[in-house]
Amino acid sequence: SPPGPASAPPAAACCAQGPKFKLTHEGDVQLCRLNHSRTVISKILSSKFLRRWETHKVILGTSEMSSKMPSGFMEQPVSYSVMEDVYSLCRWDPSHKFCLRVVIPEGSLLLQAANGYLRDQWLHSILWKKSLLKHEKILMTSRRIEVVTKELKNLVELALTTPLQDKNIYQRPLEIISKFLVLSQEWLSGKAVETVIKSILPLLERTTPTPEICEYFCKHCRECPRSKLVFEMYTPVVQRILKRNMDFGKYPMTRLLVQEYIQSLNCQNSGLEAVEEFVRSVHGEGSTCPHPRVLPNLVATVLAGVFALFEARRNPEEQNDASHSTSDWEAKHDCFIKVLDVIVNYEDWRLPLGQLLQPLPFPDDALACQRFTLGLEPIVECLGTDPRCEVHGVVLGAREGKDGWLQLYSPGSGACQDGGALWSQLLGTLVGCGCGRRRAFLGPLAKWLEALCERAVAGDTACQMTLCAMLELGALESQEARLQASAALQSSPHYGALCLRQGQARQLQQKGGPTKLTLPARSTDADLEKLLSCGSFGNLECLSLAFTQVTSACAEHLIKLPSLRYLNLWSTQFGDSGLKLISEHLPKLQVLNLCETPVTDKGLSSLESMKSLRKLNLNSTNLSAQTFECLKEKLPALQECDVRYTDAW
Repeated sequence: SPPGPASAPPAAACCAQGPKFKLTHEGDVQLCRLNHSRTVISKILSSKFLRRWETHKVILGTSEMSSKMPSGFMEQPVSYSVMEDVYSLCRWDPSHKFCLRVVIPEGSLLLQAANGYLRDQWLHSILWKKSLLKHEKILMTSRRIEVVTKELKNLVELALTTPLQDKNIYQRPLEIISKFLVLSQEWLSGKAVETVIKSILPLLERTTPTPEICEYFCKHCRECPRSKLVFEMYTPVVQRILKRNMDFGKYPMTRLLVQEYIQSLNCQNSGLEAVEEFVRSVHGEGSTCPHPRVLPNLVATVLAGVFALFEARRNPEEQNDASHSTSDWEAKHDCFIKVLDVIVNYEDWRLPLGQLLQPLPFPDDALACQRFTLGLEPIVECLGTDPRCEVHGVVLGAREGKDGWLQLYSPGSGACQDGGALWSQLLGTLVGCGCGRRRAFLGPLAKWLEALCERAVAGDTACQMTLCAMLELGALESQEARLQASAALQSSPHYGALCLRQGQARQLQQKGGPTKLTLPARSTDADLEKLLSCGSFGNLECLSLAFTQVTSACAEHLIKLPSLRYLNLWSTQFGDSGLKLISEHLPKLQVLNLCETPVTDKGLSSLESMKSLRKLNLNSTNLSAQTFECLKEKLPALQECDVRYTDAW
């Protein structure tokens, strides 16, 4: 008879160290079948001199081991349920040393691999599939909670400690657990439910739960929101979902689980403080969150929750009155607002949050709800008053003709509940930064001219600055509007400075002065401003600022040169914001050199309005091929365009 088993580790032994193996599903092995009966003839036939080895392509299925070509020793498949033991052999013939033994009632199967590593791979794979079948059979048939709990713990331990590595190592146990949870809903009691959940949670810290498990957890969150299990045990599972999930569209139940978990936190004694602490925990203690998926997943959860809340409000007859009372609805509403409020206070999350919220991605009845818009005010204020241009710019519409947060909170709208104070703050940041000092932005504000004048007379600095910019940049078309704005500004300190700047601009634009001007290298914005304030430059047609240190800030002075036809900005720090400004105010410009400047598609696209351009140098800029094609279509007078060393080259 074959020798006894070697000291091989059991199936659920800890494998934190040691070799790892890929789960085997099929492969070619040599196989020998031995009979264990004790007759003299059977002993002779089983002796090593008469043993016969066959080569089979063995398939390890879900419930049995079979051969792809059933014949010989493997004419009939061998079920895992009849396998009494599986182990590797420590002693064997020198020519058959890498063998493992499968003990079955009528004898043994010997499987021989090419080397020790493949033998151990087959050993662990058979043990894995055998154990899974055993656990599944017990879980599907037993209704004793102590038996079920033990099997669940053993199943989870098997998945976490096996040396096998494969996508099925976590997935198959999850499928068995999901099947069990669906079948056990009829008989599991409240305390038993928590016991079962505690048993399977360690596995869910390593992998994404199935839809059935998510639904089970969601039901528990709704029925027992104040349970310590939710607060203490669900947190790692939800954190993993937020950090690892790539698409809630493919796994909507995981998003629902996050949503229900956050609502359960709100039901704890600490309420919104627990929600805030959770959001802070997924961000981390550093200044930057190391997990890029956390923010979009949190925002997606909030958006879906808000849509569900207002859907329930629209169709109250379809909801349970007890679970959807007014106080319950308001608590859920405040919880989602709190999540956004915590997010916006992190500087690294502010820009992506603003970009996600820029299209106003909420249902219309939410934006018409005063409680909702009042709750969003601090969030919009934080975004709109951020000093970074790319951040506070998200309060504008996502595209032309589309309203943004600035329009939503404008005076006279349903969301404006503070008389226009928030709207004024947003305007102040935009105009003060410079990105709002453009005719394209200031022109549409004329519809709120009356509100601007009222707040300016009342001493609102932001509205005074906005009116000054509208007058200075010619954003008010009618004479009546200009007189109304001037009258509102007369008692403000900004009016005197405006009159002084307008006087200097008129002097600058008077006929006279040179027709060509070149500034020396190392000249700055201040040098250009000082030069242009020294006399008349109404005849200046050609200005070269090449290799100077001017930036986009000098655009405020360049737009006051009415006769400018040629502008050279080669190798300067003139960027997108300056380019947008001169494209609005210098439509007669014919030659523009932007070689080696930091301009991008965002600014270059504004050149479409400069219909007189004949020569354009975009050498060594961040021009894309798509923007270049658009410029060629929109600039009919363009004769030369240097795009060397760009993506359009």
